Amino acid sequence: MLVKTLVFGVLLIVSMSARTVCAQEVMPALPLLLSKLADVRAILPPDTHLLIETSSIEGFLDELDANPPDWATVYGHGHHDPGHDDRLFSLNRERDALREGKPALQWRLAFVWPGELSRFDPASGGFSVAVGPKFNPTRWGIVRFKPEDLPGNLLAIPDMSTRGRLLREREKNRPIDIAVVMTGRLVPQESIVYDFSHDEEGVGLIMPVVRIERIDYLLER
Repeated sequence: MLVKTLVFGVLLIVSMSARTVCAQEVMPALPLLLSKLADVRAILPPDTHLLIETSSIEGFLDELDANPPDWATVYGHGHHDPGHDDRLFSLNRERDALREGKPALQWRLAFVWPGELSRFDPASGGFSVAVGPKFNPTRWGIVRFKPEDLPGNLLAIPDMSTRGRLLREREKNRPIDIAVVMTGRLVPQESIVYDFSHDEEGVGLIMPVVRIERIDYLLER
């Protein structure tokens, strides 16, 4: 696999190393890899559990919580049901207790959010990076990974030849999509949060809360 590296500059209040989010250091550059998402495993630590495909996400939840909740019972008659909030609270507390000591709580995980290059900054020669969540339909419900303290104000600085090509694409109002691969571990105090979708009535929402250790950017070309 041929992987070409570009340079990413990042303006962050929260610290970030070359690919690792830190607490107090500000690192002005991150790499952008020209590679297929299918090949991302090659750039991640060998013990990383890659949670991109539906089957791997479901297997991860099977390891942690064994079976999906009975969403219909928890939902009842919906948000206006007097017992709805209490049932959802009880579900989360019960699952937290049953999950204690599970090996999967210590796994290093990697998941993907979609990103897009946006405003060009002539002073730095870079593009702002807009990033948003990905909703993964599974037999458990909708899975939305939730990064803890995701850094903001990302700025992507490509090399000169790539910059020219990207600027031409921007001039034609073509979207420039990238994959934002986030790697980390579950937050011990709130590893999985169960809720309901705000878009689909009665559909369960599962949010693994991940403390980010590393971020990689992939530009698929």
